[in-house]
Amino acid sequence: MNQESTKRIVPQRQTLDEAYSPPANYLEISLNDAQTHGEGRARFTDFRLEMKTNMPVFKMKESSVRRRYSDFKWLRDEVSRTVQIMMPALPGKAFVKQLPFINNDDGIFEVEFVEERKRALEEFINKVAGHPLVQGERCLHMFLTEPELDKVNYVPGKVAN
Repeated sequence: MNQESTKRIVPQRQTLDEAYSPPANYLEISLNDAQTHGEGRARFTDFRLEMKTNMPVFKMKESSVRRRYSDFKWLRDEVSRTVQIMMPALPGKAFVKQLPFINNDDGIFEVEFVEERKRALEEFINKVAGHPLVQGERCLHMFLTEPELDKVNYVPGKVAN
């Protein structure tokens, strides 16, 4: 056997410019600034979703929108309907937490619960948006960039490149 064929490939040294330049393709999505709105049964919490990317499929390279749990559920349902992939799970609805008088606390509006939900929703959206088959879907682009989701008039499809 030829020793040359089993010889290790020596990696080229990386320059400082290469090490600190932006990555070839990136998509960063973060959730922060949880805010609770409304009173009584109309009360809900939403998060600021910030997106930064240099991927060609996205027309907007940066955006900031507010999204609530039901918006994430809508996105999951739309992607499940149009793209045949294994979808990550959304965090649970926390039915017991919706009855605050049982635990004598603020239920789903407790700071710890909101933080845990934020972390789980951020993990969900990064997994979904990171999938190459989902990145061309109109529902994802709407979700990440449009201030108001028009779920009623939404028509499934791909974004035009």
